[in-house]
Amino acid sequence: MVTPPFAPFEFMIAWRYLRARRAEGGVSTMTWISLIGITLAVFALIATLSVRSGFRAEFVDTILGANAHVTIYNVGSFTENGPIDRTIAEYDSIADALRSVRGVIRVAPLVKGQVMISLRNQNAGVQVYGMTAENLATLPRIADPLNSQGNIGRYVKGIAIGSGVARELGAAIGDRVKLISPNGVKTAFGISPRINAYEITYIFSAGRYDIDRTRIYMPLKEAQSFLNREDVVDEIEVMVEAPEMVDQYTHALLEIAGSGAQVWTWRDASGAFLRALEVEDNVMFVILSILVLIAAMNIVSGLIMLVKNKGRDIGILRTVGFTEGSILRIFFICGAFTGLIGTVLGVILGCLFAIYIDPLFSFVNYVLGGGVWDPAIRGIYALPAELNLKDILSAVILSLGLSFVVTIFPARRAARMNPVEALRYE
Repeated sequence: MVTPPFAPFEFMIAWRYLRARRAEGGVSTMTWISLIGITLAVFALIATLSVRSGFRAEFVDTILGANAHVTIYNVGSFTENGPIDRTIAEYDSIADALRSVRGVIRVAPLVKGQVMISLRNQNAGVQVYGMTAENLATLPRIADPLNSQGNIGRYVKGIAIGSGVARELGAAIGDRVKLISPNGVKTAFGISPRINAYEITYIFSAGRYDIDRTRIYMPLKEAQSFLNREDVVDEIEVMVEAPEMVDQYTHALLEIAGSGAQVWTWRDASGAFLRALEVEDNVMFVILSILVLIAAMNIVSGLIMLVKNKGRDIGILRTVGFTEGSILRIFFICGAFTGLIGTVLGVILGCLFAIYIDPLFSFVNYVLGGGVWDPAIRGIYALPAELNLKDILSAVILSLGLSFVVTIFPARRAARMNPVEALRYE
């Protein structure tokens, strides 16, 4: 019998074998086990890949939205008293020149310093970022945060603090906090700490625990006075249109900044962490690929049992003229169909998990009594997930590829079965 490959009758016979009850020589139980195994393996793979993508995207977004893409600072020179002076003078003219570079979308002179903040009986160490109101309004994760209180328009009349700082101090909009700087006023008896009081006009949540817990913003002129940076800044923040290709901008920025300047990109600052994430991603993909392979091996077990139970049928089919190729394709369809359905169900479950991860996570957190996700350890406030077509396709290709490959071996065993031996004792 010469028939085209994958003829309708081959699908019909394969379907009858798949849905046959055990009393009829079928292996429906093993088929269901194989189906569930593939489904759960693909679901786990897509869920892990989506969480991985979401975590990296959220982490990078908080870096790019609340920090400079490129930081320009001075190499420094020795002062008369000995310490190296790294401040930048004439920063306004330098900033104007940097804005002329193609692809630069934001330039902000910045003063930084570590101080102590105090409210009533609560104290905390924080980092002051001094910048103008215009520049603060163009910082995405601060001007347009996940959550905020107060009015950023009143920033010039006080300070803006992170939600973590406010929570630790028990502070609210309108409270006056004390900032204490150890490098204060120079007197005949040494340096006296400087203590100033400021009104909280804006509370932001940038989405990163370390930022919200340690950072406060102060108008540039006030920060220069408070931190002894009269007419100078510590560094200049630059944001670009394509932060993923930030290295393409560094040469032009250095030429404008001058020979004594150096640059520090966001990749330099967070590169080690991103590389660690990439290594972890690759390891997790390999581990979950093994899980998919183990699930696919259930298909082999089911098909071997099916071939054994259907030995008489194989002998009859070969006797009436079925070729080895037809027999191989029939049993290949049995295994491939199980892998295909399992993959489809796994993709659906994985996509639903990624889409509804917030309510699912809230439910788990409620059942376990809270505290499942500690932002102090994780860095971000919630478990993110992001569906990427590339991740879904990689899971589908891996699952179907393994399912199809492992199906070939028991199918070939069925095709090569000797019909005489199969019917000898019938």
